[in-house]
Amino acid sequence: MNTAKPAIPNTTVTRNVHDLDRATDNIYESLVVISKRANQISNNMKEELHGKLAEFASSNDNLEEIFENREQIEISKHYERLPKPSLIAMDEFLNGKVYHRNPSKEQK
Repeated sequence: MNTAKPAIPNTTVTRNVHDLDRATDNIYESLVVISKRANQISNNMKEELHGKLAEFASSNDNLEEIFENREQIEISKHYERLPKPSLIAMDEFLNGKVYHRNPSKEQK
């Protein structure tokens, strides 16, 4: 996952409902696709964050080390500033970057 500064706004954006159902012809199906993609993004970000923070894990807990670990704090702040996975998934869906299919429609 690319964690460079994406051009996705961190604030609420009003969306046209008709833009959401263009790809699937069904607003609910579009929302399911977006939510599943948001879950994938969230899990990837979580794994990345835990992987980076695991480098700082130590077997002995020392209060001085807990408060003095600036690198760990900077990594955490970086991930806090990223847009929410739902915003990323919405942007990807609206820009046609998400592959989706509906097997029940394909069988007909």
